[in-house]
Parts: sequence; C-alpha cells; structure tokens
Amino acid sequence: MTLKWISSDPIYPEDWFGFVYIIKNKVNGRFYIGKKVFWNNTKTKLTKKEIAEQTGPGRKPTHKIVTKESNWMTYWGSNKELLADIKELGPDKFERKVLKLCKSKKELTYYELHYQCTHEVLLNNAYNDNILGKFFTSDLVSPK
Repeated sequence: MTLKWISSDPIYPEDWFGFVYIIKNKVNGRFYIGKKVFWNNTKTKLTKKEIAEQTGPGRKPTHKIVTKESNWMTYWGSNKELLADIKELGPDKFERKVLKLCKSKKELTYYELHYQCTHEVLLNNAYNDNILGKFFTSDLVSPK
C-alpha cells in the first residue's frame, strides 16, 4: 500500500521535524488533513554491559532515548474510516500530498490546525471529525 508523497519541494527528513498532509479520495472527493513526524524517540533499557561501563558519582541511568525514522513513507493516516476506504478501493484511488514541511512540534500542530480550518474539514466532506489546538503568539513568533 505504498504510493509516493506528492510534494512541491524535495523532502529531506533530516532537515525537518514533520509535515502536514492531505489525502484525497479520487472517487468521491473526500479528504483527510493530518500531520506526521519524520522521527520517533523511544525509551529503551540499557544492557547490563552499558550500565556496567558507566562511571562517575550518582545514580546511573537505566534507560536511553533512541531516535529512529518514522514510517512516514508508507503512512496513510490514523482515521479508521479513511483506512477502511483505502483498503476497499485500493491506494491508487487516493492521492497523498505534503502541504507544509515544519521545523518544530508547535509549528507542525499549528499548521495542521491552520489547514484544517482553511479547508473547513468539519463542514465539508472530510474524513476529519475533530480538530484541536491551543496557541499563543509567543508559540510561533520569535522574541525580538
């Protein structure tokens, strides 16, 4: 179930935090707007050898954070109704497009909300059934 993402700019995951996307059903015109991160952080236990190699005073950490590339290339959204339609109709009946590449988590969430509002997902024929966001100017504007 993999079709490439359509993007007006080349996608270099190492340069970005994530992206806002739209998935369009070419059969009935429904669409879904969401966000996806390029990298996932997971907490894993240290091995006995890694713990033994630690030196210095104080309590020794027992976990480490491991960063891995997410499944963004094969991702088709989290909406159950959308995923059911993709399974029924086939991925070739859908178009996956990157709307905005983002540098931070806040920016990613803001632009997801922005595109959901500008596309009026709650009023139009969208798969989205809710939107969420709480923002302040200081979240997006750099201090002068």
